[in-house]
Amino acid sequence: MKKIILMFIWIGMFLLSACGTTGEEGTGIEVHDPWARSALKGDNGAAYLLLHNHSTSEDALVGVSSDAATAAEIHLSQMKNDGTMEMTKQESVVLPADSEVEFKPGNYHIMLVGLKQDLKKGDKITLTLHFKKHEDITLTVPVLDAGDMGGSGMDMGTTPAP
Repeated sequence: MKKIILMFIWIGMFLLSACGTTGEEGTGIEVHDPWARSALKGDNGAAYLLLHNHSTSEDALVGVSSDAATAAEIHLSQMKNDGTMEMTKQESVVLPADSEVEFKPGNYHIMLVGLKQDLKKGDKITLTLHFKKHEDITLTVPVLDAGDMGGSGMDMGTTPAP
């Protein structure tokens, strides 16, 4: 009986250690509130999230990949002086030590180029984030309608994709 109880305790500790963070407490990169905008197959889509660098050194997001699109790119949308919105591909996004960088509509975002399927509310896609120093983080990302408020208290942590 003691062996069974110890086995369940060990399994519980293992499962808890696999969830929520991406390294030792206060030393890794954590992802919060990931979501993707609904879009049609063949079109481009977008994904958003919050990156929190808990470490004492700077890192950078240097790439993204996804099973839902032909390519995934880091983009920045900015308002130009003439009042038009300009979107620019970024080679990387710096993640300063002990700080957050938000990917949201009208700012940094992940552009999903050439969607392989429709992205409908309730669907889930996989994103893998590639960093300069930190190990890759793979996420399961929910799809929301364009009118839904992404990141409204929905903390997805760094749960790996199935």
